[in-house]
Amino acid sequence: MSIRRLNSCVRLRCRVRRSPVKASQSGSSVGSLQPRRPAADSAAARLRRARLRHRYRPDQLRLLFIGEAPPASGRFFYQCDSGLYRAIRDAFRAIHPSITDADFLSVFQTAGCYLIDACPHPIDQLDRPSRRAACLASEPLLSLTIKKLQPQAIVTVVRSIRGNVERAASRAGWHGPLTDLPYPGRWLRHRNIFLATLVPTLRALGRKTHRIARVRNRWDMPSTPKSRVRL
Repeated sequence: MSIRRLNSCVRLRCRVRRSPVKASQSGSSVGSLQPRRPAADSAAARLRRARLRHRYRPDQLRLLFIGEAPPASGRFFYQCDSGLYRAIRDAFRAIHPSITDADFLSVFQTAGCYLIDACPHPIDQLDRPSRRAACLASEPLLSLTIKKLQPQAIVTVVRSIRGNVERAASRAGWHGPLTDLPYPGRWLRHRNIFLATLVPTLRALGRKTHRIARVRNRWDMPSTPKSRVRL
């Protein structure tokens, strides 16, 4: 084989070996298949959630629900589009099936119920140690919120935050019944426990206030939700 022909074969082999590298630098690279990091929770999104939540704050807070954090997906209890919203709504429906999505948030408010988060920003896409650290760092703010709201009772809707809530409540000087629920996610067993525990809690609250377990037109419920409150 001549030297010229040998050199051409070497160049051809080099092109073949380099071609996957070039492809990886294009839009079909392996790196592009890696999951993207979630976009940061914007100040505007936090403000929208706070305003919407504040709109349904009851005058007299009887039962304070505390979740871990708003979902990174953008879903939110007070937008009526989260799994937690559906689970709590179903617990109310177990008492009165006439409750609909159109009036549930007003029913929830009139019953003296309110939902906040232990951590104000989404953390569900973080690893477990980072989630625990975020909830721990949020305890002082949660303590101030509990002290300000002074609920008659608290319900945690994620078991992993019970310790955070207990420490925050103790720091706030709050003393009262605390109910611990599993998150009603994809596991049927957790959803069943959630309903089996929450429904009796709501019934007991209804017996105490003589309001909760009533049809919409007997809840003394306003025809429209509270006006939006500026923060």
